[in-house]
Amino acid sequence: MKAEKKEINAIVLDVLMKGHPDDPRPTFKREPIVQAMGLEQFKLLELVPKPTAQINLYDRLYIGDAERDKVERVKRRIGYDELTQTAKGELPFIIENVIKEREPEFVAFFNKSISITPKLHMLHLLPGIGKKLMWEILETRNKKPFESFADISARIKAIPHPEKMIQARILEELQDKDIKYHVFTTK
Repeated sequence: MKAEKKEINAIVLDVLMKGHPDDPRPTFKREPIVQAMGLEQFKLLELVPKPTAQINLYDRLYIGDAERDKVERVKRRIGYDELTQTAKGELPFIIENVIKEREPEFVAFFNKSISITPKLHMLHLLPGIGKKLMWEILETRNKKPFESFADISARIKAIPHPEKMIQARILEELQDKDIKYHVFTTK
């Protein structure tokens, strides 16, 4: 389970130059909004861009504590339901790209996952993994740790795309605010 910490970088999901459409204020009083996802903990954020900044979908933005070049401030953390339709549509693709970039970290999850309770293993939290498949993963990794997603799918025939399982779990954690275990995101 992840420890809560600040996001340093984010990737743009949607840019709303005239503010959020649900904002009841007149258009001229609204501030521009950027909906983004943090790259470390997949936090969904609303950012306020600097007036001169040119921001597009898929841009990576620095949102840490030092001087920011395109972002004035992090306005707030938002839930999945508050995302625009564009942001909801782009989210699965952006998560998939982040998973591919951080492949060694997610492969390590398959190698180091442990039991949460006597009847629940961390691997059970991935969609499509039941007891039989979990035991196959555990036995295979005990012989030799997995080296990549390709290695996992080659050695365990029932998992053709392990990255899709992780993507589905991350989306589930972002969409369901009442989910008990957060493996890849924070509450």
